[in-house]
Amino acid sequence: MRNQPWAAAASVPASALTAELLRVQGLAFAWPNDRAALTNCNLQVPGHGLWMLVGGNGSGKSTLLRILAGLLQPSSGQIDCRGRAALVFQNPDHQLLLPSCGSDLQLWLPAELSPAEGRERMAQVLAEVGLSGMVDRPIHTLSGGQKQRLAIAGALASGANLLLLDEPTALLDPESQSEIVELLRRLTRPQEQPLAALWVTHRLEELQACDGAALMRRGQLGRWQGGRALQQQLAASVHR
Repeated sequence: MRNQPWAAAASVPASALTAELLRVQGLAFAWPNDRAALTNCNLQVPGHGLWMLVGGNGSGKSTLLRILAGLLQPSSGQIDCRGRAALVFQNPDHQLLLPSCGSDLQLWLPAELSPAEGRERMAQVLAEVGLSGMVDRPIHTLSGGQKQRLAIAGALASGANLLLLDEPTALLDPESQSEIVELLRRLTRPQEQPLAALWVTHRLEELQACDGAALMRRGQLGRWQGGRALQQQLAASVHR
């Protein structure tokens, strides 16, 4: 495994456990063929920070994010979210719909913003993701990493305080993968408007960057633990 630019989070910090942002209790979901994707799934996002879910294919990770984003309806269970959530897809081409960065961001802006406030919000979020000055840039000229940054900028433009990221680095080159991880690390650090990110991944090395990680199996989530500890546990099980 190559060296990563971020520092590992050894355990879930006590400071992040003070303002619960999301609580999910008893969530269940089954596909039309009656195959259960979630069964009595429970989840708490303690507060600001970068929180990662890891698990094998079919464990229910992506289904959970889509339910939290309102794209799927659970058959039972309760979701309590303090604030607004926004989903970032694995493939940004499935999310970026209009020809320029600015026109696409317009889709995310809250309706109550004036035109001047909207322009200010767009400039702000583009700067936050490292795309300053690109409001008129055609989307087709962006790299894969820049497109994913723009998708994240859209989520920020909506005013979301909980980002739901479904394997956002899966289609990127190694350098862009590291840049996206570092971007989310920075965005979820303590600031005036605390932000939390719930990140689904299959890349064990990314667990080193998170504030807490949980393993998903057969539609249920385990407890939060340090990302490095879970990475080592999973790596050891593969080599047994």
